[in-house]
Formats: sequence, C-alpha cells, structure tokens
Amino acid sequence: MLNSFNNYLQEWMPVLTPLSLVIGVLLGNVGHQFLFLMPWLFAFMTFVGSLNMNFEGLKSIQKYPKVILIVIAFLHLIMPIWAYFVSTVIFHDHLLTIGFVLAVAIPTGVTSFIWVNICKGHLALCLAIILIDTLISPVVIPTLLHVVVGKTIEINTTGLILDLFWMIVVPSLVGVAMNEFTKGNITLTLGKKLAPFAKLSLFCIVMINGSSIASYIKNISWELVCIILIVFILAVSGYVLCLVLGHILWKNLSIVTMFVFTGGMRNISIGVVIATTYFPAKAVMPVVFGMLFQQVLASFFSRVMEKYQRKFGEG
Repeated sequence: MLNSFNNYLQEWMPVLTPLSLVIGVLLGNVGHQFLFLMPWLFAFMTFVGSLNMNFEGLKSIQKYPKVILIVIAFLHLIMPIWAYFVSTVIFHDHLLTIGFVLAVAIPTGVTSFIWVNICKGHLALCLAIILIDTLISPVVIPTLLHVVVGKTIEINTTGLILDLFWMIVVPSLVGVAMNEFTKGNITLTLGKKLAPFAKLSLFCIVMINGSSIASYIKNISWELVCIILIVFILAVSGYVLCLVLGHILWKNLSIVTMFVFTGGMRNISIGVVIATTYFPAKAVMPVVFGMLFQQVLASFFSRVMEKYQRKFGEG
C-alpha cells in the first residue's frame, strides 16, 4: 500500500508541488507559524534519500576525478556567476540577487539519481557527486553567500554552517552508514516505507514557505512575473549548458546524461530553509519558485536525452 502511494506521489509531483505552494499562500500566517519544523522535515528527507546511497560510489573519485571537479565547478562557480549576472542586470535588487544565486548554488538534488537511473546515465558517478556535493555544502554555500551578501546584510555564518551540518551531513552519513551496515537491505525495507513520507515532507516544506512569501504573491506584479520567468530561464539554461558542455567534453553518453541531471537539478528544499532562516522573505522567492519547474523540466529533459542517446549512440 505504501509503495503504491509512493508511486502515486512520484507520478504527480509536477502537479502536487506547485499545488502545495498555492495552498501555502492561501494559508498565509497560519502556515508561517510552522517554520520551526522545516529543519526537521529536511533532515528527515535527507536521511531517507541517503538510505539509497553507499560508499561504493566514492570509488568513482579515483576513476573520474576530472569529471567530478567539472561538475562541482559547474554547480558552484559557473551557475552562481551566471545567476548573479542575470539577476543584477535585470532587477537591481540585492535581496533578489541573493535568492537567485542561492537557488543555483545549493547542492545537486538527490532526486537526480532517479532521473539518471531512468535515462541510463552513470549511476556510480552520480551517487559519488551527490555524496561529495552534500558533504562539502557546509563550506561551499556559506562561502558563496558571504561573497554575494557582502556587508549589506549580516549573516550568521557559524549558525548557517551548523544548520547545514545537522540538516545535510549528519542525516546523510547516518543513512549511508545504515545502507552499508545492512548491505543495501534497508533500502528495500525501511527506505521503501519512509519514501512516501519524505515526499509528504517536501510538500509540507513548500506549503510552509508558500506562507512566508504570501504577501508578495498575493499582490501580482510585473516584478513577480519577471522573477518566475527568470527562475525558469535559469533552470532551463542549467540543463542546456550541461548538455552542450557534456557533448563537447565527453563521448561517453552515460557521463553526459549524468551531467545533465546532476547539473540541472538542485536540492531546492535546503535552499528554501536557508533563505527563510537567514534572509528576508523577498530572497526566498527565487528559491521557492524553482520548485515549480524542477520535476517538470527533469521529465522534459529525460525525453531530450532519449533522443540525444539515439542520435549519438553507437550504431
């Protein structure tokens, strides 16, 4: 029953995610009162996602060090610079710039593994990148934010590092360790049972944060429309840049496929938690709106990759 429910939630994520945002906006201040739950919900999601990972993927570090470095550089240098350039040129609003940079500077999404698997990408390399990117996030994200924020806004860097450590690193290590200890059996037992609750946690996070930006969304303006449009453009450009760069750099189709999804997807939930905790509500908008397109674009580019593989595959 839980497995069927999980499959149902997985299938309808592109619809349920934006619906959760709408419900959050309608709830207004009611949902905003549950902000304290977000770190716990995210830590739970991270733990459940990590039950599918093991240290076996880390062997890819020795085999593909350049590939991993390129993916990490794309995630935390190329895309943040691109987002900073676009947002400063169009909006001239420092809070929005912070939001846009944060939206692309957060770690790659754990759900990228699902799409890499569906599209026959390099799974071991994907797992290695997810795990490495997760573990370095307490250092990378505060550093990038410190550069972008500057002296205009005070940010509790120590608090941010500790939050990232407890929300990402600890649950990830516990999940991976349990997977290793049970030799993968926990994925089939506890992992499957908790999977639907992890997705429900995601919807709760989206709803709670919908409440935090309700005052901006209820007053529809051209600025709001532009924010959503730029979020969409940045999200699409991430996938396209990965495909173009991957095609130029590698002939291995499985690596190109892995790059498209690990480079295109983001762990948006953690970005929302950081933005809500450390910045005014306006900075949250570019991050939250990323949830509207994540699964839809992943589905679209899965079809793009199928055509790409047919065209450039052997034979």
